[in-house]
Amino acid sequence: MSEHFFFHFQGEGGDIVDGYMDIRKANLNDPEGYRYRLSETCPQYAAHKNTVETDHETSLVQAVYQYVKKSQNTAYLQTVINGKTVEQRMDEALQYLMNEKFNKQYGLITGATTADWGDVQPEHPWGVAIDDNTHYTIDIYDNAMLVLAIDNFKEIAINKAYGEKWESVKKQLITNIRKHLWDSQRQKFIPHIYLNGSPFPETFDENQVYYHGGTAVAILAGLLTKEEIAHANQRMLENVEKAHAQTIGLTMYPTYPTGSFQNVGMHPYGYQNGGDWTWFGARMIWGLTENGFIKEAYEELKPMLERVVKNNGFNEWYTPAGESKGSGTFRGEAGVLCRAIEGLRK
Repeated sequence: MSEHFFFHFQGEGGDIVDGYMDIRKANLNDPEGYRYRLSETCPQYAAHKNTVETDHETSLVQAVYQYVKKSQNTAYLQTVINGKTVEQRMDEALQYLMNEKFNKQYGLITGATTADWGDVQPEHPWGVAIDDNTHYTIDIYDNAMLVLAIDNFKEIAINKAYGEKWESVKKQLITNIRKHLWDSQRQKFIPHIYLNGSPFPETFDENQVYYHGGTAVAILAGLLTKEEIAHANQRMLENVEKAHAQTIGLTMYPTYPTGSFQNVGMHPYGYQNGGDWTWFGARMIWGLTENGFIKEAYEELKPMLERVVKNNGFNEWYTPAGESKGSGTFRGEAGVLCRAIEGLRK
């Protein structure tokens, strides 16, 4: 299982890498590329970390949770990797976020400015590494992912002390998410709380932007009421219509204006700036199903499945017109769709 390798590259402070590749294919000396991380216990791979993101640790905890729940292999949590059990390493991954990313003023974790759940900051042509130009921020996606990861970890942890430790953190996070990130007047999450200014022009009202992915994860984390979920789903459907898009996987609406990101792929309706991603749209289907919105989930899943059949493949993302982009064998899309179908069957 691939999760296993990530723990071999875990940093001393508990941080988790973004991915790894065959070391023979990695350009270890490229000053413009990734700064690779090597492991004595996993020498065949070179790992890299997109430092703009704050979701590697929470994603790995959620992945282990899904593996353990599916396989019932709870013994895996006691597997020792480099002198520590998987369970210890999961705790340390979450603790890294509290030690290195936690903002005491707001009681929430921070990251670089990105478009919703994205991995590209606006201040650089590539945009995957924190640098002197980074604008630090607090957003719903990173914090909802942490609430969800804590829930997952608590459920499978063998050492019950972990559950007690993280339950109080979770309660604090939920209170602060509702206090600082939820705009009750507009019935939506604000895109960002900026800690050292915004990278976007003052003429752009960022709070008009509705984040689909972060809202979907917030629903999975139990942060919205049934009434708020119904309203969120309606907003997403309205946004799809306005954007002339195909599914609620639409990253956001409206998009950031042309030139907001130095990365040329982040033009309006490009990549994470309004691209249509089943990877997150299907998570909204999970949230609808789990909260009893079965008819809505069924109807809104259909166009996601239809384009997979039409394209005979699992694509990374789509333009509003339905043109497939990125990888044509994207396991992320395949996985979320399978879980959405399973949820509806149940």
